[in-house]
This record gives sequence, C-alpha cells and structure tokens, in this order.
Amino acid sequence: MEKVLELIKKYNKIIIFGHVRPDGDCIGSQYGLYNIIKSSFKEKEVYISGDVSEYVSFIGRPQIQNISYKDALGICVDTANSDRVSDQRYTECDYLIKIDHHPNVDDFCDYSVVNTKAPACAEILTDFYLKFDELKLNKEGALALYVGILTDTGRFKFDSVTSNTFYVASKLLEFGLDLGYIDNNLSIESIESLKLRGYCLENFKTTENGFAYIVMKRETIEKYKVSDEDAANQVTSISTIKGYPVWAMFIEYPQEIRIRLRSRGPVINILAEKYNGGGHAKASGARLDSWSDLDKFLNDVDLLVKEYKEKNE
Repeated sequence: MEKVLELIKKYNKIIIFGHVRPDGDCIGSQYGLYNIIKSSFKEKEVYISGDVSEYVSFIGRPQIQNISYKDALGICVDTANSDRVSDQRYTECDYLIKIDHHPNVDDFCDYSVVNTKAPACAEILTDFYLKFDELKLNKEGALALYVGILTDTGRFKFDSVTSNTFYVASKLLEFGLDLGYIDNNLSIESIESLKLRGYCLENFKTTENGFAYIVMKRETIEKYKVSDEDAANQVTSISTIKGYPVWAMFIEYPQEIRIRLRSRGPVINILAEKYNGGGHAKASGARLDSWSDLDKFLNDVDLLVKEYKEKNE
C-alpha cells in the first residue's frame, strides 16, 4: 500500500472505477476511497465512474464521467477481470492500480494490491486508511466503507470474516455511524420485490443430490416490474434450505445469462471458472452461452454436491 499512496500523491487527477452490476462492496469501496483521497488531499481532482446500485444508492450514485482520462491515475476496486470494469475507458488513464479481494486471474493493471483473505475490498481500503497517519476520513466515508464490509460479509455471517474484519468495522463505528439508518436502508424492499420473492419460493427447483436453483427469465422480471438488481438479489431467498448446501440464480439479462452461485460448504469457484466465471470459494458468478447449456451445468453442480456430501457425511 506504500506504492498506492505514493501514486495517489503523484497524480492530481484520480478516477475510481468499479465493476458492472455493482454490489455494496463495490460502491462502498469506490466512495470510501474517494473520501479518503479528498479528505487527505483536498486539492486533487477525484472522480467516481461506474454504474448505480439502487440497493446502496444511499451511499452514492456513480456515473460515467464526461472528462478526459488522459494523465489520470485510474484505480479499479473490487473488480477481478478487465471485461467487468463498467467504464471501459479506464484504459485511457496514464497509470492503473487494481485493489481487490478476488483471485488475481486477470492482472490487467500496472500495479495490483490483491488480498484474497479479505472478505471485502472495503476492508482492504479501511486497512489502507488505518495504516498511514497522514490519511484522513470523515463520517460519510466511514459509512461507505462499513456498508461495503457489511454487505459483502452477509452482515458478518460468512466464514470469510476474521478478527480483522471486526476490528476495522469497530474503527469505522467510532465515526458515529447510525446502525438503525443503515439497517433500514438495506432491509426495506418494495412490494414488487416482495411479490417476486414469493414467486421464487413457489417456483425454485432442486436436483437429486442437493442443489437448489431459480430460473429467472426476462418475462418474469418484466411481469413483476423489478430491476435486474432486485431480481438477482432474490438468490438469497433459497439460501437456508436444509440439505441443499449449494444454490443459485440463473438470470436472463438482455445480452447474456448470468449465474449467481452460492455455497455453505462445497468450493464452487472452480466450477464457476468452467462456465466463463469465477470468484470466491463460497460465492461466485458464471455465465451460460444459452439456456441449452443449463442441463450440463445442473449435472456438474449436482455431482459436486454429491461428492461433497460423500466426503462429509
């Protein structure tokens, strides 16, 4: 992180990038880092470029910047692959840094800080702030970083959480964060989203050995009048079924079929890599070229669950 601080000091214009379909950790990391830089070096031009996540829009709403990226330092946060950077003009920057917690399968920046043991990119950035006395942060930035950590750890439930996670969260709470305000923003959902959850609970499917899944076609999303983000978040609606340690959402986007794959036991990122994806051991993403590939994926994941159960039961 000494190199990161050195580069931040060197450049007057800094642009912070995130990934497509951003989650809480992505937005939290972007706004948290923005706040660290602006609070510490007020004279610098700092911009956030990317897509909006309505789920955590109370933190901020990024937008593609209509500025020249020439002579700028670009920092890509929480983004493992080059094709997942939401603003592909990032390549126009003079120098690029990647700060991430996903496996470093695509080293697309000039300099990378990757800590796969961190459960959230926002934890890495909080560590960055705490490491150097000259760096500053205010309540707004602490809120962004805390929400990033909170959402990417399943509210501190995932086994990726460590003692350091609680330590950095406690340091952020010292800024006087309103936990009730945060919980209200993250917990309240629309009637349309609630009805879609009912649909998911009535229509999820299972395989023989313990894989539960939801197929979310385009017409269903349009019928319930929800955003793609709200639809994708319904993967959590089937996360607690006894005997089904792996679950997923197959969601049809206009240009592709994405898989949100989750696990309470089996390692799933290796399987995800076979299907144009990757990620963490218990939370990964993948992609199907067409619905005709669904059965093959179901067979592969069902076999994975079967092997896991045979070893652990």
